[in-house]
Amino acid sequence: MFFKKAKNESAKSYGKKFGGSKYDLLIVGLGNPGIPYQNTRHNVGFMAVDYLAEKQNIKIDRKKFNALYEECVIKNKRCLIIKPQTFMNLSGESVVKFMNFYKILPQKTLVIFDDISLDVGKIRIRRKGTDGGHNGIKNIMELSKSNEFPRIKIGVGKKPNPEYDLKDWVLGIFSKEDREKINESLERVYKSVETLLEYDIDKAMCLYNKN
Repeated sequence: MFFKKAKNESAKSYGKKFGGSKYDLLIVGLGNPGIPYQNTRHNVGFMAVDYLAEKQNIKIDRKKFNALYEECVIKNKRCLIIKPQTFMNLSGESVVKFMNFYKILPQKTLVIFDDISLDVGKIRIRRKGTDGGHNGIKNIMELSKSNEFPRIKIGVGKKPNPEYDLKDWVLGIFSKEDREKINESLERVYKSVETLLEYDIDKAMCLYNKN
């Protein structure tokens, strides 16, 4: 499997509580619901799982736990894909409900989201980490009581200057040039998910953290 044995007490408590899940991976795309947010920087997590769904010939349109969801099989692994509809800052509310109901460990919960510290279109795969100032990740960490969920960060670029309002930046629309870079990155994200499932997260990081 792509995940390793839990190293902290919070993750161990999940292991004791949950005896196993029918899903090999919970894939979470972070974003904000609603038409005004569809093409914003903050919604690249949604874009990534929508791209994945398109490749799998499915639609993420079933509703549960204040999220849209669907299941599929990738590389012979059963996956559950969700798009929380709580708005970004409360993403953990839906994510943790899915984790609890389906007995999914943090280490088997892959979160895909935007990162302003990365150049547009670059991706970074991590086994675990801090919230990095991202409120959606922060909420998931707080409610799951774990930071040991793997994540794929998609670069949306830094603010044009320090005085620029961060909220305006992440809720802004990509330029045509930047959107082309994002579109190219979505294929790399999809390939990294395939690699992670077929092999492990180390191979995915080795292959796709170089772009």
